[in-house]
Amino acid sequence: MPSKSMPSKSILRPSRRSLIKGAGAATLATTIPTGWAIAQAKPLKLGLMLPYSGTYAKLGENITLAVELLIAEKGGKLGGREVQIVKLDDEAKPELGPQNADRLVKRDGVDAIIGTVHSGVQMGIHKVVRESGTLCIIPNAGANAVTRALCAKNVFRASFSNWQPAYGMGVALAKKGVKKVAWMTWDYAAGNEAGEGFRQGLETGGGKVVQELKLPFPQTNFQPLLAQIPSLDVDAVAAFFAGGGAVQFVKEYKAAGLKPVLTGSGFLTDGTLEAIGAAAEGMETGLHYGDGLDNPKNIAFRKAFKDRTQREADVYAVQGYDSAQLLAIGLEAVKGNVEDEAGLYKAMRSAKIDSPRGPVSISKSQEVVHNIYVRRVEKGLNKVIGIAVEALADPGTGCKL
Repeated sequence: MPSKSMPSKSILRPSRRSLIKGAGAATLATTIPTGWAIAQAKPLKLGLMLPYSGTYAKLGENITLAVELLIAEKGGKLGGREVQIVKLDDEAKPELGPQNADRLVKRDGVDAIIGTVHSGVQMGIHKVVRESGTLCIIPNAGANAVTRALCAKNVFRASFSNWQPAYGMGVALAKKGVKKVAWMTWDYAAGNEAGEGFRQGLETGGGKVVQELKLPFPQTNFQPLLAQIPSLDVDAVAAFFAGGGAVQFVKEYKAAGLKPVLTGSGFLTDGTLEAIGAAAEGMETGLHYGDGLDNPKNIAFRKAFKDRTQREADVYAVQGYDSAQLLAIGLEAVKGNVEDEAGLYKAMRSAKIDSPRGPVSISKSQEVVHNIYVRRVEKGLNKVIGIAVEALADPGTGCKL
């Protein structure tokens, strides 16, 4: 039985989430304030389940810093409630995903989770939040299934599906008349789903992926794969790598003196340019964000992020910021009452987000809809040079909401 100092929110209505946090508080209803009053008095507990160590550490840090920036801009409150952040390092280890998410939900009693980066870890989170009913906003992991066959009313994505950026870059190459391409990636969900999107985009103009070259995540022994490129007779090599692995891959590709143009998903060069250096100059990639986007929100965001963190904003910071924006839109609509799931999710589904990346909306499968840009690396920046596909929505195949 919960104490009077820490009453359960289950006195509102018996959602699966409130039952997990503690049933039975209804018996105290005559001696304690209403659930609505309690919800307003208690801080909103926001779990950030992200990688704070390993190859994806910087990604997790920038997402976190951007979430904190949005909350600060809102005066420290979302929907009228103070926000208490609970951080958990998921280490980008899929095998720990379910137990870590379960800890946030059951031990820490979070009201919502923003997480994570690694698609494999996301699937573990997804299992827990589907069963518990806890609101989850995905700030990076692009695993297609979570907004396709396994979609859930309490799960939204503010980043991208693995299919989207790679599909856009495939379309862009097809428009250039590129016909034969090799695809390189880590052999895991994100890389494989991005590869499928790239293939479909390239095929819109008659192009073809003639060879797929893969290595296990997070291995970085790229030399055996690079050695195969000269014999493939391709016009380009498209790739999906991110973080420290992307830095090493691009450097080694350029050092090998290979003739096919190197391109691919924008994660190759986003958040990695300083570390890659001159080897990235001139590379073109496809992504939903890029440096030099000339809109007031982006200009203001980049300045605010730099002033607060002494870092340059990147796509991960943008996704973290938009995850927090989406949460704020929902909470403001229900005045902080997270138990009003119908009102909360309705507001989030109909959200029109003023994003640094440009206009953002939410699809029927609760996936982000946004532009995919073509960017060229120029003097240490991913400069936007065009739009590959406007307002691209993931197909949402198999989603029934």
